[in-house]
Amino acid sequence: MQALRQSRPFRGLHWSCWKRFLTHSCTGNEYLELSSDVKHRIESHWRGQISGGHFDAKQPADKFYVLSMFPYPSGNLHMGHVRVYTIADAVARFQRMCGKNVFQPIGWDSFGLPAENAANQRGVEPAAWTEQNIAQMKQQLLRLGCSFDWTHELSTCSPQYYRWTQQLFLMLHKHGLAYQNEALVNWDPVDQTVLADEQVDANGCSWRSGAKVEKKLLKQWFIRTTAYAKQLLDGLDDPTLRDWRDIINLQRHWIGECNGYAFTLLTSASNLLRVWTANPEHLKDPNAFLVLRSKHYLSKLSTAAGGGGLSVENPFAGTTIPVVFSDEAAFPPDCDVYLAAPSFRSEDRELWDTFGLAICASGTEETRLNPGSWELLRKEVLQAATRLNAGGYRVSSKLQDWLISRQRYWGTPIPIVHCPKCGAVPVPEEQLPVTLPKRESPDSLLCECPKCGDSQAKRETDTMDTFVDSSWYYLRYLDANNSERIFDPSLASQFMPVDLYIGGKEHAVLHLYYARFMNHFLNKCGLSPTSEPFSRLLVQGMVMGRSFRVKGSGRYVREDEVEVVNAKKNQALLKQTQEPVVITWEKMSKSKQNGVEPSDMFDEYGTDTTRLIILADVAPTSHRNWSSATFPGILNWQKRLWLTLQEFQAAREEAPSDVEVNSEQFLAEDAKLFDARNFYVKGATFNYRHAHQLSVAISKMQGLTNSIRRTPKHIQRHGRQFERALAAQIIMLAPMAPHFASELWSKFVAVKGRLNDASPELQWSEDVLSQRWPDIDAAYNLDLSIKVNGFENCVIKVQRTLLDKVTHSDALDIAFNTDSVTSYLIDKKIRTTNFVLYPGIEAILNIYVDKVQKKEKPASSSAADKVLADP
Repeated sequence: MQALRQSRPFRGLHWSCWKRFLTHSCTGNEYLELSSDVKHRIESHWRGQISGGHFDAKQPADKFYVLSMFPYPSGNLHMGHVRVYTIADAVARFQRMCGKNVFQPIGWDSFGLPAENAANQRGVEPAAWTEQNIAQMKQQLLRLGCSFDWTHELSTCSPQYYRWTQQLFLMLHKHGLAYQNEALVNWDPVDQTVLADEQVDANGCSWRSGAKVEKKLLKQWFIRTTAYAKQLLDGLDDPTLRDWRDIINLQRHWIGECNGYAFTLLTSASNLLRVWTANPEHLKDPNAFLVLRSKHYLSKLSTAAGGGGLSVENPFAGTTIPVVFSDEAAFPPDCDVYLAAPSFRSEDRELWDTFGLAICASGTEETRLNPGSWELLRKEVLQAATRLNAGGYRVSSKLQDWLISRQRYWGTPIPIVHCPKCGAVPVPEEQLPVTLPKRESPDSLLCECPKCGDSQAKRETDTMDTFVDSSWYYLRYLDANNSERIFDPSLASQFMPVDLYIGGKEHAVLHLYYARFMNHFLNKCGLSPTSEPFSRLLVQGMVMGRSFRVKGSGRYVREDEVEVVNAKKNQALLKQTQEPVVITWEKMSKSKQNGVEPSDMFDEYGTDTTRLIILADVAPTSHRNWSSATFPGILNWQKRLWLTLQEFQAAREEAPSDVEVNSEQFLAEDAKLFDARNFYVKGATFNYRHAHQLSVAISKMQGLTNSIRRTPKHIQRHGRQFERALAAQIIMLAPMAPHFASELWSKFVAVKGRLNDASPELQWSEDVLSQRWPDIDAAYNLDLSIKVNGFENCVIKVQRTLLDKVTHSDALDIAFNTDSVTSYLIDKKIRTTNFVLYPGIEAILNIYVDKVQKKEKPASSSAADKVLADP
């Protein structure tokens, strides 16, 4: 303990801070017990020294961009936040220790209806409410110990951010990808806003207010995401996408099979009508007509038009297409519009007759529409559609454009001015940002038309869906303080795509779809270097709490109101009434009374213990059942590590003893530590870097702890490999528990009599987070696994220096010179082979084979033939 008195910049708590906490352990020696109070002191001491994550924008060569989905500032972190940001921080710190220039930004998805409603209820402005919540959550994130680069912090409700969201809208508008149209929308009568289809539950109720959703015809703003449908579908085959797993299928399902084409045609009611067809050449039919379902919203406009009915302009044939309302046509899947082409299809001619319409085409026109010319006609239609900005892009029949209008105040203003003379006019870029008006001043919406100067023009009152804000934030992070442009394309070209994107599965469809669309668009504009924005995806599971629900009424009750009768069978009774209670695991929420406040965990167990608990036991991608029954494993591990450092220090401070360090027994014990260090460093590194199974990395580290604690005292005192193994243990812990590991390291380097002082492996004068990640020794033997059809055939031990140089060809040579492989392949035909090398960890050769079918032997001669053959 004398060494605690030493004072260096990275040293742990001073001796005076520890002295009054000394207690006697069972051995009678003076040891410091690892209590919650001690943990809090450790964390308070180190918090300011380990929270920063420096990112050097001038060093792109070794970049690693780790991004966690930014939070909505509700005012309080929940355990889901703790999980996602702890995962991201552990990976970020690991990559820094591996020499990477890590970019780990943070910001706030701060627009949206919840903040507006909460502010209204409290009689305050949404901006003030949001700023207060951001300040509170920022303090909680700092306490969590995440190494964010706060110099790149952004907030979507800041004019410095949404000014560029508005420019992005104008870019889309200029390219014909943002447009206004009347549409039948989901209207929440309580929140007084439009809802996307995904925000309406199976019972037709609002996902937020619970009100029965109404259908309302409103003029809305759309982004033509369907123009990129085929590109987004094909992008899912991009080889740079790693670990997307089932998210690929979710995206494919959302986009659908792009087996047709969508066109946007103008109706006589001045609406734009989406027409989907698998046969664009049908638009060349002068007799084409449209069948709309009888409940289509345009049916009301058609009735209002009187005897004239509804028609659609057909710029491809130079005709006017009649519109019929009926449910009798063969509508494509998920479509309520059918394009009929009597000149092409006999069934459409019959449909025409059914509706009592007369064929008007001449015989010459029908001859021109013969099957031999259809491919040419299709090409003409698609080229004309591009020229006229009338669609003509590949898309599924079900996929719709993105409706971004929201009838609420707290969102990014849509930069459009409505002029009585000029119509909808984009706000010039130099006039951005269009800031939110004062809500109590209706006159603030009046403005001059940017085109003609008319003073009776009005600003657009709709604001954008918050998904627009989050569709490009990963690019703005790189250049968050740029006041001259949306971001510097050269920075994007150096640091995009995101190397690892971490977030919840609830955003695996819409947010990822919109973010992918926006990056594809910006890539086409030359601003983003790649079409796909996120290389690797880690979709973390939810944190589940145990909920208690009264069986009869379904009412949720607190755990302390319940008497558990049989925990294994999930049987319980309500204490007050003895009613049966159903116990289940559900996503944590206040309404279910099964949530856990992170601050309570920090107070009771410490921040680092909470981080370790949230990472332990289950993979990040799996749901985490939050139960105090799982805590002892981590708590005991921390205590064992704490005790190990104190015992190490005591062993080194004992009086010298006569130990033969070159004896066979000593060398054998030290060799065990050599093997243990390499084995567990290999396992932990693989799960940090490649598999991202951080729970397995913890298990590997706990295995190393066991090996270290089994070591005899004389090896602790004189063993170089023990010292190396203990150093590796602390270093590998640091990304997950940075405060605790920093204190352990300060105790480790303060111990006298270093045995590896001259080795460049450890930077003794630097703190633990500045150490290089432990490497596998060159002389250590690693595994070359040879598998056949996925099953392990054999494992060949190869020295690390040699394994790192093994190629696919080398691995095949080794396999074909191994008896167990060649004997198994005797009657097999090799279909293909695959080789994966994880440098410094392992190599895997997969051989995929088919069994060779044996040829049947010719049938033997019959007995009669033999008789006839005899002389």
